[in-house]
Amino acid sequence: MRPIGIGLAAALVIAALTPAIVNSAPKKGPDVTEAARKQGMAEAPAIAQAAGISCQVTDARFVGKSEDKKAKTSTSFYEIDCDQGVGFILQAPSGAKPGAFTCVEANTPQPDGKPSALPCMLPGNADPKADLAPLLAKAGVTCTPEAARGIGQSATNTYLEVACQGGVGYVLQTSAPAVVTGSATATDCLLYDSSESNIKCTLKDKASRLAVIDAYVASANVGCSVKDRRFVGMSSSGSGYYEAACTDGKGYIFKVDKAQVSQTYPCEKAQSLLGGCTLTDAREAETAQAGLYTKLSKAAGFDCQVSKYAPFPSPAGKDVVEMACSNRADGAVGVFAGPNDKSVVYDCGRAILAGYRCSFTKPADSMGAFTADLKKLGKDSCTVSANRVVGKTAKGTTYVEVACSDGLKGYVLEYTTEPLNAIGVVGCAFTKDCKLPGNV
Repeated sequence: MRPIGIGLAAALVIAALTPAIVNSAPKKGPDVTEAARKQGMAEAPAIAQAAGISCQVTDARFVGKSEDKKAKTSTSFYEIDCDQGVGFILQAPSGAKPGAFTCVEANTPQPDGKPSALPCMLPGNADPKADLAPLLAKAGVTCTPEAARGIGQSATNTYLEVACQGGVGYVLQTSAPAVVTGSATATDCLLYDSSESNIKCTLKDKASRLAVIDAYVASANVGCSVKDRRFVGMSSSGSGYYEAACTDGKGYIFKVDKAQVSQTYPCEKAQSLLGGCTLTDAREAETAQAGLYTKLSKAAGFDCQVSKYAPFPSPAGKDVVEMACSNRADGAVGVFAGPNDKSVVYDCGRAILAGYRCSFTKPADSMGAFTADLKKLGKDSCTVSANRVVGKTAKGTTYVEVACSDGLKGYVLEYTTEPLNAIGVVGCAFTKDCKLPGNV
């Protein structure tokens, strides 16, 4: 899973140009006069609409006009407050399409650290970061902004950095102009901390952003005293992955959606997830876990010296894993429960009856259980070479078709699943349900 990127190169170019454009505006006066408001409300709504802003303008002011005598052009500037979403500074060049900058961008200090030459001043724009709430909600993130700054604009997108309460930060990408009806996506600032991108989040440091992992650890309730933290990455669906190493030697990767932990992976089970854990000695943990599964499997009646394992999605209170065995060709799927529940191990051949399919064991090595079941039911002339689930019955049993290695017609076995037992058999010569080669 690779992280989703944005057009940062274009954004960076525009980011360098934005202050120069804003700085060409007239210097602000000490107050917003009634005359400036009257002119703003008369002229700005039409300019806002021409710039692509469809909001209801609730307040406006005329800022001033700059003249370029050499080019014989002029540019007028306005500030508007919208009924929803962010406010804007409008830039209306004579004879050209007007442009717009959010009040977040307009209030961002200049590159030399000096205050913006053209900040928003209307009362409704007094807290521009709070006006980002609709865009953050549309981007699917939970964030109460503590600070925000403008990064820049491309021809179609606006890029803002937002620092949230709790330490999380995002690069917010929205439309240009940044209206609430436009698109919005948010990318965790930690992605840029660990990448070679020429855009970085600057409102908080990396350590502050990583501290949010402590909250994820606490909510997961895994008994981990955090020693070290790492941002692992983001999936294409927007899920974030974070690693924590614990003082007791254990470690975890947490999948986070909308600021909530949606899944927890111990490092010994996370080896195939985005490269696995790097802060914890996962190999040592995997060896110890394999030994535990060996004991649990034997206790459940299946003798497997576990050489490797892989987790299945598991219901609450159960640990479901596929196991490869060093002491036998056929592997198994273990459904290991807590101390008050019974654990069950399914050989890989019959695991399909419980809804699991093995990947470590070759199909040819997993047919022995079906051969044994046929013998128990009095059919001892068939060595099973292939199988197929036919379907379930109204009473909850499952039919499985099997083929024989000698090429003669096979059988349909009937199984109960809890417990797993073969309770009946019919030859393919006497049923139309068979479809495997040799059985038709």
